This record gives sequence, C-alpha cells and structure tokens, in this order.
Amino acid sequence: MRDRRGRLLAVIAAVVTLVAADAGFAAPPDTRCTCRNRDGSKYELGQTACLRVDGNAYLARCEMNLNVTTWKKLRDGCPTASNESRWLEADTAERF
Repeated sequence: MRDRRGRLLAVIAAVVTLVAADAGFAAPPDTRCTCRNRDGSKYELGQTACLRVDGNAYLARCEMNLNVTTWKKLRDGCPTASNESRWLEADTAERF
C-alpha cells in the first residue's frame, strides 16, 4: 500500500514539475502580430478601435486567442467627442 502511495506521489510531483516548467518557457506574443480593421488599418495587441459591422458600431480590443489575433468586443457603441465650443458660445451669448 505504501509503495502505491509513493509511486502516485512521484507521478503527481513529476506532472506538476513538467507543467510548471512548460509555463515558465512560454514565449510572449510576437510583436509583429496585429489586428486589421475593415479599412485595412493595423492595430497592435492591446489597442482599441471602434468597429462598424453590418450597420452596428462597437468598441473592441485587439487580442490574441489560440495563437490568432482577433477583436474582442468591449461594449456596444463607440465613444464620441462632444463639441464643447458650441456650449461655450451659447453660454457667452447668454451673459451679454
């Protein structure tokens, strides 16, 4: 019985060691990997972009999935900038 336990522990220790060693030698993603938008523009891993597909727009991030670059949807819609100068002009007109 003790012999079986010893063998089992040795096998488990060997598996844990191999898994830990494999994780330590994993290569980082290639810096040449990029995602492309429909207009052909390139985005590096981690960059975000507003994608428009079939009339819908959404914010997405360029990521690596199973050794392939892909777009991960972050949220519906895209951020927009407001024209604050329009509000400043209206505020100034009200004062005078």
